[in-house]
Amino acid sequence: METSQYLSEVIKELQFVPQLISDNESEQLIHSIAAANKVFVAGAGRSGFMMRSLAMRLMHMGMRAYVVGETVTPGLVEGDLLIIGSGSGETKSLVSMADKAKKLGATLALLTTSPESTIGKLADIMVKLPGAPKDPSNKDYQTIQPMGSLFEQTLLLYGDALVLRTMKLRKLTSESMFSQHANLE
Repeated sequence: METSQYLSEVIKELQFVPQLISDNESEQLIHSIAAANKVFVAGAGRSGFMMRSLAMRLMHMGMRAYVVGETVTPGLVEGDLLIIGSGSGETKSLVSMADKAKKLGATLALLTTSPESTIGKLADIMVKLPGAPKDPSNKDYQTIQPMGSLFEQTLLLYGDALVLRTMKLRKLTSESMFSQHANLE
């Protein structure tokens, strides 16, 4: 198979994603984002990169959004929201963050393929996203892609969809958000 054919297959897999995501779960997350004093995001590996993308767009909308672990990230307190992106919901460092966020009184949201996971049991808000587990012995979801690629792609696109929905609710446009874009280059 040629590269363009693989790309076509990946896009076909992604076409089925929207019908597998709950709008009710999404609306709950969107309203929690709007109500939060500060929004923190976390994820490990490629999922972490996708969560960084979400934080960047939230910042472009004028929200106080931070990536956990960065040197300029403030402390999380009651009234804040922590959104974790984790396919398994079992990554030890993320489980520890989730537990601490709950102890500090923050709201915890999880974007995952595994609602029954350790983080899932702690979460106030959960959005189940489709994707295959990294472990190839679990064949619940079929994909031609390796490891967690489908989940990670879904996480990125879902974050962009959350932003578009939030933009509509806040009556923002791409032009109005541009003032928050980096301009030191």
